[in-house]
Amino acid sequence: MCMHILLCRRLIFHKYPPPPPPTIFRRFTRPARGGRASSLRIIFLFHVYRFVPIVLNPPLLPFPPPVPSSFVVFYVFFPPAGHVMRSCPSASLDYVVEPWFLGEVGSSGPGGQEFAIWADEVKVKHGTSFASSVSELPEPRRPRCALISGRTADNPRLFTECIGAKCSTIFLEKPGAPTVAELQKMRDEANAAGVGVLMGYNKNVCKYVRKTREFAETVPGSHVTFVSNNAYENTPESLGECFERNAEGMLKNMAIHELALLVSFYDVTVENIESVSADRDFSSMQTLPGPSGKEYTDFDRIKFTIKTKTGKVVSVAADRCGGTDSYATVSDADGNEVFRYYMPDDEDKATVQKLQAKYPTAMPYFFTQDPDYVTVKERVARFTATGEEAEGVATIDVAVETLRVAEYLTPTLMEQLK
Repeated sequence: MCMHILLCRRLIFHKYPPPPPPTIFRRFTRPARGGRASSLRIIFLFHVYRFVPIVLNPPLLPFPPPVPSSFVVFYVFFPPAGHVMRSCPSASLDYVVEPWFLGEVGSSGPGGQEFAIWADEVKVKHGTSFASSVSELPEPRRPRCALISGRTADNPRLFTECIGAKCSTIFLEKPGAPTVAELQKMRDEANAAGVGVLMGYNKNVCKYVRKTREFAETVPGSHVTFVSNNAYENTPESLGECFERNAEGMLKNMAIHELALLVSFYDVTVENIESVSADRDFSSMQTLPGPSGKEYTDFDRIKFTIKTKTGKVVSVAADRCGGTDSYATVSDADGNEVFRYYMPDDEDKATVQKLQAKYPTAMPYFFTQDPDYVTVKERVARFTATGEEAEGVATIDVAVETLRVAEYLTPTLMEQLK
């Protein structure tokens, strides 16, 4: 059985005030092998803040007949801003739940007319249904999966609504919730309802992470450092906007992917941390006003090393203004770097360059992460449709521990940098 999923990405544009600009979705369908076809139903639901998730794919072949599966996603759309086109072979888009542009204010505001035109086209061409809230969704006739990628503060409410809409799987974007307590409550709610929850920690399946870990195993006394970069302008205005939009803080946002790697592969838990030390020469912490005028204190750069009680040592570096590439290094027992692997590698750079040329207004790091998000979401789609294990994809249990580590590290590192 083959199903189809439309993969969505977030692109950040700083020139738009809240609420977010719209984002476009297209339906992708294709018949299954051997003449059989199936359809994984998707609902896009969203209320995000300056996030523009975009995936486009024109219909290739007629709608396949429905099968016992359904997929739900939370997102928004804006045609002129740029698009990331990517699909995976296990799902198709059936629903868009759009509270802003289908609401009274958003429909008449910036982007509202463009959304309405696009929605009418999609309804006619592909039979996609639109709603302004989860409560408008019909009863599912097949297993239903929700992909939630909005403002972190909105996630607990959306999560509960999706369970109420009888979703059998929820794909939750990082960090999942603003606090550990909220995420734990969400996990318990899902367990009680028998709903599987998988997380959007794409770096758990990244090629550069796998190759780095494999190489480190061949080096006695090796030390791994994961480096994450974003390409924000190094100005108070740009960083202040970033701090406000990502008010949960760098370790719960940008660097949360690296913390998930530490939890998944290096035995890092709050209870197992023996010591953590900040690199004061690399790290930087600032207090800056956001667009609202409110001040936020956060890291614009941070590097730290964790030693666990079980003897593992690993480092993380993150830089909001460090560029477009992330990478990992391996050092030997004497501290000499003996291996470095980039994301993207040479094999992926050609694709990245094409996307950058086609969508120049998008944040560059989304292009480098695109193949990995495809892998994650395809595995989630197969899990929803067939129950096949989503190999390498983080569970909500990993997410809870990752968020616990983030909440532990943030005040500890801030105190060290004062």
